[in-house]
Amino acid sequence: MKPIQKVLATIAAIAVMVGAVAAQTMKITGAGATFPYPIYSKWFSEYNKLHPTVEINYQSIGSGGGIRQLTNQTVFFGATDGPMTNDQLVAAAGRVLHLPTVLGGVVPVYNIPGVTAELKFTGPVLANIFLGTITKWNDPAITALNPGVNLPGSDIIVAHRSDGSGTTYIWVDYLAKVSPEWKRRAGVATAVNWPVGIGGKGNEGVTGLVKQTPSSIGYVELIYAVQNKISYGSVQNMAGEFVAASLESVTAAAAAAAAGMPADFRVSITNAPGRGVYPISSFTWLLLYENPRDKAQAKVMVEFVKWALTDGQKYAAELGYSPLPANVVQMEMAALAKIKIG
Repeated sequence: MKPIQKVLATIAAIAVMVGAVAAQTMKITGAGATFPYPIYSKWFSEYNKLHPTVEINYQSIGSGGGIRQLTNQTVFFGATDGPMTNDQLVAAAGRVLHLPTVLGGVVPVYNIPGVTAELKFTGPVLANIFLGTITKWNDPAITALNPGVNLPGSDIIVAHRSDGSGTTYIWVDYLAKVSPEWKRRAGVATAVNWPVGIGGKGNEGVTGLVKQTPSSIGYVELIYAVQNKISYGSVQNMAGEFVAASLESVTAAAAAAAAGMPADFRVSITNAPGRGVYPISSFTWLLLYENPRDKAQAKVMVEFVKWALTDGQKYAAELGYSPLPANVVQMEMAALAKIKIG
């Protein structure tokens, strides 16, 4: 064989090998909550390094969108911060498993020119701000909680989610527990009829609104506040303590729930009892069909989730999330065995 023919033959062989590898690549698509997007992005990237033929793509579109796309089977998996309702489960194309992945805290973020202090809030005060009954930053209900802080008399501009959102679910689930008026007027859902305010899409959208709007307040997942250097307040818990969201305080909120975790993992841990607890904390869930149409993708996804529940948990703290309690992981491993992969 002539040298040029050898070169061409080698190129052809490499092309065949590359094509074979490409053909073996498993691409899995999911969509949903923006709350866990930072850690999901990290997980999918790290898992791809370990398994180059597995590509998991995730669209951060909000919990409502994730549930809708899972129901319509336009994605293989969904993600939500608010458990699916019984009606949503009935509307799905089959039995859906809720699999907690990490825990996080939703924090009240604010942009008040000239104020750098960490403000203190109670649940009823936050509810009344978002109901529109507290309209000024120097309202006595706020100043009484923050002595020594020079709060202005400017109008409070409320920022909230415009899309169906698990972060909203966590926020309003908490408000409904501490404010009968909120429960009566707005209720608990991934999307509510907001009494006041302006809407932004995703945690990213609300973060941007608060950052760009003086005198505003909103709610976002902790990591979005930290990464964007936005002030966020502490919230009074059931023990009467004012606690800021942190790895420790969110983990404390999970401790009581872990002992009584229901078999379907649909549980609320907002306003949890105990000292050191941050009261606006929640699990976030991956949603998978128990009997999916694509068994090959199911097999790969089950292996990924097992990795995320074990080795993947080490990435939680650096991104502002709390890892899962050990007994919850054990329960989930048993639940994963229900998924039909063959």
